[in-house]
Amino acid sequence: MSLLETSDLTAFYGDFRALFGIDLSIGEGETVATIGSNGAGKTTFMRALTGLLASPADSIRFDGAAIGDRPAYDIVKLGIALVPEGRQLFPSLTVEENLRIGNYSRRRGDWTLERIYDLFPILKERRNNPGTALSGGQQQMVAIGRALMSNPKLLLCDEISLGLAPIIIKDIYEAVPRIREGGTTVLVVEQDINQAMAIADRIYCFQEGRVSLEGRPADLTGDPIKTAYFGM
Repeated sequence: MSLLETSDLTAFYGDFRALFGIDLSIGEGETVATIGSNGAGKTTFMRALTGLLASPADSIRFDGAAIGDRPAYDIVKLGIALVPEGRQLFPSLTVEENLRIGNYSRRRGDWTLERIYDLFPILKERRNNPGTALSGGQQQMVAIGRALMSNPKLLLCDEISLGLAPIIIKDIYEAVPRIREGGTTVLVVEQDINQAMAIADRIYCFQEGRVSLEGRPADLTGDPIKTAYFGM
């Protein structure tokens, strides 16, 4: 059964149309990746899912309910959490305060502060440090942990490898199976095709605001992905 479905989803910035009829589904317990070049519409899609861009109600359905017209604070309460591109931590708060603020909606679930520290032990060591005083990779761990503290059914990860060293990216992505084992479905936005293929059950490729390719990594080969990704 699909946890999330979009049907003919469109999105606008003023008069500029950024998404053109996106049809996508995510089954409960899956890890799905959306790939595409800069400007393909991936982040706009995430903004629509989280209520940061208005959409027709029936164009987004989550857990059986139409949510396209719901505000962002309601969508968090329903069980969708975003790890935003660029991390966007609160610079005046410590690591632990940044994590705790993720639980402001008081959704019930298994994700607690101690469980976040078990997932990312370095954060417990640095819990009293300012969140933005950490390395880029550690800040990304805080951003992921903050989202998990809302106990989401669906975790949206927007470009979580951007600007990080390969060894740090490996550490970050090794947490994804553990997150999913805890009952959280994961949608990842990723420019790195190989990374997306390695962690996802299914792939959607975006190009100029449209889905240009969809399938399971094992069924996709280099040439179709190259065409869908670059339009070549």
